[in-house]
Amino acid sequence: MRTPVEKAIWFIESHFAEDVTLDAVARVCGLSRFQMSRLFSHATGKSVSAYLRGRRLSEAARALAAGAPDILAVALQAGYGSHEAFSRAFRDQFGLTPAEIRTRGDLNGIALVEPLREDPKVSVSLPPPRIETPGPLLIAGLGRRFASDDFAGIPALWQEFTPHLGAIPGQKGKATYGLVTGVGAGDGYFYLAGVEMRTLADLDGTFTGIRLPAQRWAAFRHAGHVTTIAATIHAVFTQALPAAGLIPGDMPDLIERYGEGFDPVTGAGGFEIWVPVR
Repeated sequence: MRTPVEKAIWFIESHFAEDVTLDAVARVCGLSRFQMSRLFSHATGKSVSAYLRGRRLSEAARALAAGAPDILAVALQAGYGSHEAFSRAFRDQFGLTPAEIRTRGDLNGIALVEPLREDPKVSVSLPPPRIETPGPLLIAGLGRRFASDDFAGIPALWQEFTPHLGAIPGQKGKATYGLVTGVGAGDGYFYLAGVEMRTLADLDGTFTGIRLPAQRWAAFRHAGHVTTIAATIHAVFTQALPAAGLIPGDMPDLIERYGEGFDPVTGAGGFEIWVPVR
């Protein structure tokens, strides 16, 4: 059975001359925008948008090197509405203008973006998930939007939030939560570093509160260092959930649940990844 990343690559390769969007790729693969972005970036080292742009421009470069007479026609075929926008993107990608490539008549030294194959080394074996039905969850903390392929800013958000632990009105328990959702405008995702709450009524403007409805959750144990979470998330959505016959829910994409065994200083101790399912 093909993985979501393999499906995404096939879809892009079959449709990149059309108006393909991240939403369309995610929909074909049965994932949310965030899930698709994170899995694709982890497995290929490229964002969906960067790969799509590179493939379109690479095929355009081939056409120009072969002597295509009309640069605007090539630009339109590559999804650009004007000669200027195409030339700018082309130069940013390859360091040469479309006219220069056509005059040269070859692609020597040009770093074309070739069709990808998913890296088979990306593999984590997970046991079947534990199903949790805790009822509605109230989570509050500090939230921020990130670009689809930006995960480096999350530790800084936790560093900003940690001093507030134990002093948030209505905090329930000591566990901390990383809530991830693609809800909102733009191509990025929203990440909230927070805690469970008894009520959201007493929050001031410092914190963002989110109410999650009662739903089923599939809980997976991540035993490794926090920096290896991407491989586990990849395995959750490409292997473990399909094997268990579970389909991801809508909101949020997932939550990271850090219990007392997790050491925020060293990043070790393990934690759980909870995914809403239906």
